[in-house]
Amino acid sequence: MLYQRSSALFKEAEQVIPGGVNSPVRAFKAVGGTPIFAKSAKGAYVYDEDGNRYIDYINSWGPMILGHAYEPVVKAVIEKAKQGTSFGMPTEIETEIAKLAVSMVPNIDKIRFVNSGTEACMSAVRLARGFTGKEKIIKFAGCYHGHSDAFLIQAGSGAVTFGSPNSPGVTQGTAKDTLLANYNDIDNVKTLVEANKGEIACVIIEPVAGNMGCIPPKGDFLKQLRILCDEEGILLIFDEVMTGFRLAKGGVQELYGIDADIICFGKVIGGGLPVGAFAARNEIMNHLAPLGSVYQAGTLSGNPLAMAAGLAMLTAIQSDSALFDRLAEKTAYLHKGCAEALNKHGVKHTINREGSMISIHFAEAVVFDFETAAKGNNDTFKSFFHGMLNEGIYIAPSAFETWFITDALSYDDLDETIRAVEKVAQTL
Repeated sequence: MLYQRSSALFKEAEQVIPGGVNSPVRAFKAVGGTPIFAKSAKGAYVYDEDGNRYIDYINSWGPMILGHAYEPVVKAVIEKAKQGTSFGMPTEIETEIAKLAVSMVPNIDKIRFVNSGTEACMSAVRLARGFTGKEKIIKFAGCYHGHSDAFLIQAGSGAVTFGSPNSPGVTQGTAKDTLLANYNDIDNVKTLVEANKGEIACVIIEPVAGNMGCIPPKGDFLKQLRILCDEEGILLIFDEVMTGFRLAKGGVQELYGIDADIICFGKVIGGGLPVGAFAARNEIMNHLAPLGSVYQAGTLSGNPLAMAAGLAMLTAIQSDSALFDRLAEKTAYLHKGCAEALNKHGVKHTINREGSMISIHFAEAVVFDFETAAKGNNDTFKSFFHGMLNEGIYIAPSAFETWFITDALSYDDLDETIRAVEKVAQTL
């Protein structure tokens, strides 16, 4: 494929935007080469500035569960924009989408809308600290909760040490209150809790991880985490920015039958527009200003365009009882086809999936946490990525990101993808 227009646009962007992109993974640093500039998208396909068409497995990193330019969402945004794009005042549509979301998700009474997943997670942790009166938090290696300072932490020298910043600009003072645990390792979490008895406000987790590739929870890990938090008076926060309204109408809480104390949303809940949200029971949410003393605000929170897009998206999801079965069936079909293609040519790999999330890890062993994910062959992934790109298949330009399946994908699209995997596998 030719990428002349994309290359020229990237050079131009580099002059006025740091790295030429407004989010780092888009720059192709992890895979090499020049990023593709999107021009338009429809259904399962995205088209670049050079006129190339790709079967899209990023889907704007998750929101496009029903496909790009989904007509009810587009129509809702256009009609709402005619009435004004922002008011800084309450609007009826905020209550409409809040009612619908609360009715779909287990164990929540109130929800507050913000402008991004980062903001949702940041606000959820502040609320947990305000509610419990404690300061420390536990997060998991490989789980991404946005770029707020408290989340940009890597492990210290030992299992119970304080975290240390892994981004310049994050202070040691911030890092000392973030403890890093191993995903899918309840004993490790218990060790951290015991070493910081009575000091931990919350545990925040991607209940199905998507930022080290797709990694589901093992066995009763989430159940044991819930029990531990109950025993220790710690709030459990599910970061469902990726999984909310994607893996089930009620997200992972519904899928696994585990109640979290605070749930963070993004992506699907905004129908593709910038949005985030966090929700909980009344006793927790009533600590937020203006009812309580925990402050959180945003000029564009509850933006009418985002609310219109999100309401149209959630309404469509709510009314389609077979949606999640179709998505899971398509994902399983893709899994089987890719595994057969890679096995045929002796490519070492393991595939994880949950619902409409799937990842190919170029590692021999089972991948169940960040350490095992990091053992994947990154050189193989780079070759695989560019091979798939040349075949018209767009996957995330990082070995540590999940693929997202959209309902707009046809089985012909899946077959084309599987044929591309087999063709590329011959070169790996």
